Amino acid sequence: MNIRYATKKDLSRIAEIYVFNNRINYWPIFKDDNFSFDKLQVIDIANNYFGRDDILKNIIVYDDGLIKGFMQIEGTEICKLYVDTFFQRKGIGEKLIKYAIKEYNVDNLWALEKNEKALSFYKRNGFHLSGEKKFEEGTNEYLVNLVR
Repeated sequence: MNIRYATKKDLSRIAEIYVFNNRINYWPIFKDDNFSFDKLQVIDIANNYFGRDDILKNIIVYDDGLIKGFMQIEGTEICKLYVDTFFQRKGIGEKLIKYAIKEYNVDNLWALEKNEKALSFYKRNGFHLSGEKKFEEGTNEYLVNLVR
């Protein structure tokens, strides 16, 4: 099995995947240079977010010798799911979702309404829009809820 719990030694790789996915997928939506290229830094994200014990204990990685993706689960919700952009479209995200459903009975998540690529991916993997939406904190962009 290539899926396991994250450890502290994984933090820089997890943060790297997170930062670069955010820049590629969210900068075109938010167009916030200051956030994307100044505040969003790998070391800070690794230490100040993913490095927190309450967060780290809920992170699962896909590791086949190299961490290629990760997800964060809280209860039955997928809070984050990211696959390194170089390894997308190789079934890694699907394997992570199937693992989350089997092991954690995940049944919901939130995604940016304008992130059509993510919405399509989640729909292909058994999730559908619930009709519920809310603002992404500090923005005018909506998050939409998906359930299975």
